[in-house]
Amino acid sequence: MILCANPKAQYLAYKTEIDAAIQRVLDRGRYILGEEVAGFEAEFASYIGVSHAVGVGSGTEALHVALAACQIGPGDEVITVSHTAVATVAAIEQVGATAVLVDIEPDSFTLDPEQLQTAITSRTRAVIPVHLYGQPAALDRVLEIAREHDLYVIEDCAQASGATYQGKRVGSFGDISCFSFYPTKNLGAIGDGGMVATNDPELARRARLLHEYGWAERYVSHTQGWNSRLDELQAAILRVKLPYLDRDNQKRARIADQYNDALSGCDLILPSVRKNTTHTFHLYVVRSTKRDELQAFLRDRDIGTLIHYPVPVHLQPAYQARIKGRPLPETERAAREILSLPMYPELDQSEVQNIIEAIRSF
Repeated sequence: MILCANPKAQYLAYKTEIDAAIQRVLDRGRYILGEEVAGFEAEFASYIGVSHAVGVGSGTEALHVALAACQIGPGDEVITVSHTAVATVAAIEQVGATAVLVDIEPDSFTLDPEQLQTAITSRTRAVIPVHLYGQPAALDRVLEIAREHDLYVIEDCAQASGATYQGKRVGSFGDISCFSFYPTKNLGAIGDGGMVATNDPELARRARLLHEYGWAERYVSHTQGWNSRLDELQAAILRVKLPYLDRDNQKRARIADQYNDALSGCDLILPSVRKNTTHTFHLYVVRSTKRDELQAFLRDRDIGTLIHYPVPVHLQPAYQARIKGRPLPETERAAREILSLPMYPELDQSEVQNIIEAIRSF
């Protein structure tokens, strides 16, 4: 069976180093907020190109902490997309704010800036552009609109570690940015983990207070907060993987090039890459009006695929008829047509060729 994603393969690729890092943590005896977390925060901030990074418990919690650090709460509106992991919207609701969902650009699957412009009201406090599948959103226009209306820009980089926009890494453009280290991500832990990154020292200070009970010193809460800490074991594992991230992203890009070349004559819409960006291909997503038949055909040939995401947030039972929004035709059309093909650095050439031949056969 060819899996759509295979985090175990990445563990095996770096097994010796990861095992040694885990053993180092176990031997040291400090398992929460020790040297590994501090080291990884500094290394990740340097990699992204920001001054501050705060390790948290997950990508969802990174969004939660970032929103709270921006002091967004009840009565406020936050604009984002419906074509995203539900975590983006769940985090907005965790702080008591209202999510306002807008449509996507059909070629990039990311937030349509012109839709953003029309959704802003007197209650809007922030916009969350999602760099979906590893494709950077249209940041220039998003930032321009946000500055015109004095809005926070909170980048959702959960699927885009290492992506660049006009020569800079995503996560370094907005007021604050959020990353996920879920095991299947380009930079994946062996468990949950996330990061908040910013160049703003005050936002960084608030995020650090919020992620551990509001403590400025141990056992003394200076503000309300909660427990959302990246643990030492996950930080140690991520420190092993971070130096290899660009190389692994390049492997993803080469696989994407193979798919592009071999499938260009098929009745599929292949991924586009925004000009002056690098796409990390966290996912390689094609579109087909015969998506369900294609998925079944590949399943019968032991080729795993997934749909990211089959039900837009505004149509999910928990949110339908409740969340504020407008018609989202591009989002709904994408949900009917998208299919994620196998994509990870450890895919070997024979597997890539099997996938290509099966799709061409279909």
